[in-house]
Amino acid sequence: MRAWLLLGGAIAAEVAGTMALRASIDHQAWIALVVAGYVTAFALLALVLREKLPIGVAYGIWGASGVALTALLGAVIFDELLSPLAVAGIVLIIVGVVLVETGSRRPEDVTT
Repeated sequence: MRAWLLLGGAIAAEVAGTMALRASIDHQAWIALVVAGYVTAFALLALVLREKLPIGVAYGIWGASGVALTALLGAVIFDELLSPLAVAGIVLIIVGVVLVETGSRRPEDVTT
């Protein structure tokens, strides 16, 4: 459970850093949050790996969730285009993450 909470924090920090990166185009003061967000994200991701969550699962969920959330928040906050094709891509990302996560389990880890 701790690994998943840390992973959630890593995702939130990475998305916050990326949103700040976009905001820094207009106001350079956001650069401090960019650096803090990315440093925090990688530190938390390292802690996730110490909790023995497989790297493929951790990085897949972290990266895919970051892409999906960044695209959605970019549309909401910065009025960026989120086309039907982009939405389909987000759905495919989610499906891919689910497949990677379920495919990484050993048969003895799956309860019947």
